[in-house]
Amino acid sequence: MFSKATANFVRHIDPEGSLKHVSRLNDSDKLVPMALVVKRNRMWFWQRPKYQPTDFTLSNLLQGDEVLSPDVSKTEFVTYEGTYRDKLSGKLDTEAGSVRATLEGQGTSKLQSCFGKLKKEELDVKKLLKDSSRRLIDMQQPLVQQLEKRADVLAVVKERILTVNSCTVTQTKKDQCAFQGMLGLVGSSFKVCAKDSNNIEVDSDVSLEIPSGTVIAYSILELEIKKSGHFNICLQPGSIGGIEADSLESWPSQDSLDKVDGKCNGEKVPLSALQNGSQEMDLSPLAELPQLTRCVLFKRLQETLGDRTALSYMECLLEELCSGETLSMAKHKELSESQRKLLSAILDRPDTDSHAENSQCGIPSHLNAAHLLVSALEELPDPTLSLLSESSADFLEAFDALMCMLKKSSEPLSIQCLPVPLQDNQAFQLAEQLLSSTNVTLKRDSDRLWMETGDEAGVLPLVLCLSIQGLSLLCKGQK
Repeated sequence: MFSKATANFVRHIDPEGSLKHVSRLNDSDKLVPMALVVKRNRMWFWQRPKYQPTDFTLSNLLQGDEVLSPDVSKTEFVTYEGTYRDKLSGKLDTEAGSVRATLEGQGTSKLQSCFGKLKKEELDVKKLLKDSSRRLIDMQQPLVQQLEKRADVLAVVKERILTVNSCTVTQTKKDQCAFQGMLGLVGSSFKVCAKDSNNIEVDSDVSLEIPSGTVIAYSILELEIKKSGHFNICLQPGSIGGIEADSLESWPSQDSLDKVDGKCNGEKVPLSALQNGSQEMDLSPLAELPQLTRCVLFKRLQETLGDRTALSYMECLLEELCSGETLSMAKHKELSESQRKLLSAILDRPDTDSHAENSQCGIPSHLNAAHLLVSALEELPDPTLSLLSESSADFLEAFDALMCMLKKSSEPLSIQCLPVPLQDNQAFQLAEQLLSSTNVTLKRDSDRLWMETGDEAGVLPLVLCLSIQGLSLLCKGQK
């Protein structure tokens, strides 16, 4: 709730700038000017890096006993209040023989952030450069030693946005479900008719009081650290830091210089990028899971698509597991019941040979594939996730087949190639909606079918294609 409120704040105040939202309330005390933050690049190129505040400042890393004291300017920033509403609705009618049922649901969610007056504290970078010009970093410091092994990046907090007074973040949810059913039994000598109608309402209202002086956003300057202990502060926007090691692989690649925060700079990423046969982006191990496991995993994933926070948390857990880390008991307790069931389904090992494991670290290949799928789903916009959460197995398999044909062909397809389930107007409209939600237009005339990608599509068509492929593999064989 706090993370969503601060993310909305940054999205509206500084959408294309350098501010980063504070995702955990507990990190606020660590984000002082000149504090050290670890920038951890993610596995897939479309993902934004993670930023993890530490308990250290730049002064703690420098050799010598002299303490580096920052000069900080304080100014008023803005007064901020925001209200965000989501509304979801759906209806299902089904009839089989003499059994008829109607299920209709509606849900509303409102997040209200009353941060009030905010102030900005900014580090005097010129003074910092002068005071630290002859200092060296202690390369034996434990934090530096750990980061050398992981090839992460260290950065210093340049500015931060704080609350002036205590404030509140309130989230209100209301779910309503109506069920009507009729069962008729007709025999040669009797007739029975039963009707049932139920309405269920669930309300939740959670309010979080935030104390004054809470950091809700901050910006950083990355550090470029040499093996000798000499370091530079990266002052140019978009400049990338790192820790020099014996191998040049520890430094960011030249390709990464064309990206900002792991995102391609608004450039379209062609679907043909998936045709290179990259082993890292291989979803096929999902098809090797037992059918029951795939069925459960598909169901749990669809349930999770309606909760972006749960989806993001699951992605973080899978990333840790794919990195060889062990899930702590504390993190396991933080999982909701649905998240536990989803994680349990993912960790259910298939009865395959040892070749199904990553040869480098012994991670099961289906676990890497599940992480790739969840990571792609997490990148999709909310409207896309909502549509996928309601899509049937038949539709997903047909849509995946269509996407495979479209990405292989540079010319329009014959309308005769359209998979049979998508020849239904309602199913075809759903395919149009899914593509439209990722800035892609699906067009057809009397005998041809093609797609047109919008200028702002970026990586969305590619991650939609991955998501559809992964979900399709999970639901193969289901009826």
